[in-house]
Amino acid sequence: MSGCCDSGCTLDRLRERQRGTLQIVLGINALMVLVIVTAALYGKSTALLADSLDNLGDALTYGLSLYAVSRSTAVKAKVALFKGWLIFLAALAVAAQIAYKFYYPSLPLFEIMGAFSLLGLCANSLCLFLLWRHRNEDINMSSVWECSRNDIVSNLSVFGAAGAVWFTGSSWPDIVVALGLVCYLMRSASHVISSARAERLATP
Repeated sequence: MSGCCDSGCTLDRLRERQRGTLQIVLGINALMVLVIVTAALYGKSTALLADSLDNLGDALTYGLSLYAVSRSTAVKAKVALFKGWLIFLAALAVAAQIAYKFYYPSLPLFEIMGAFSLLGLCANSLCLFLLWRHRNEDINMSSVWECSRNDIVSNLSVFGAAGAVWFTGSSWPDIVVALGLVCYLMRSASHVISSARAERLATP
């Protein structure tokens, strides 16, 4: 009997830790969405906009994950599946922005790209650090960690694009990096969706 109690108490503590971490990273990402979207529109950067949409998807993802913390494995799998489709939609939104840039080209401000990609990198590194211990606990937290890892890649890519825009005086590095982020987001979405589907099939 005491073993059952110990097991239940341990599970409750785990859920509380997950809930606390998700609340912190949700707050960080919600703030970064406002900051990076404003910077991307002002700086006319498609790559930075891709980064901001990724943060928006993450904010929604963390909110859903917070809801799923104390739910059943089946519910967590469904939420993870939905999160995978959110990542996929973010990739499509960036692809649409890239298509727009082909018709209405503009030179992005590399200073804005560089400064705000570094700011995003600091914020997302903190999120990744907080989520690291939860990455293998369940499908819900695993998919959250996957999203946070994507952010680090996005930030580094945008920073590299800023340097290339400065060096070449062309908008092409911004577009090329945005295309690369679309492919990376598609790959991540595929991984999250396939993992969630496998979890659903394995759940009675």
